[in-house]
Amino acid sequence: MITAKVIKLNGSYKTFICKGHAGYEEAGNDIVCAAVSMLVLNTANSIERFTSSRIEGSDKGYVRWDFTGEPDDGAKLLMDSLLLGLESVEKKYGEDLIKLTIENR
Repeated sequence: MITAKVIKLNGSYKTFICKGHAGYEEAGNDIVCAAVSMLVLNTANSIERFTSSRIEGSDKGYVRWDFTGEPDDGAKLLMDSLLLGLESVEKKYGEDLIKLTIENR
């Protein structure tokens, strides 16, 4: 199962963590893993390239990034879009393959 977690601090995006494998198909043919990977990687690359917000992170066995400051409006929109995409994948393929959680602190 893929677990994706968003942590918000005072209502603003702070951290994103995604790990695991969907197990929908064999490695290399898993459309759920491919969809999640593309959503996550494109969001991170877009935040870095198209916004003034900065993220620091890791992709060693799983993906994690933390905003180094308050995300700007562009980064917030990209994160909203990421959540929309992940929610759509979760709805279509089920929580036994992907589980999205949002934690407010």
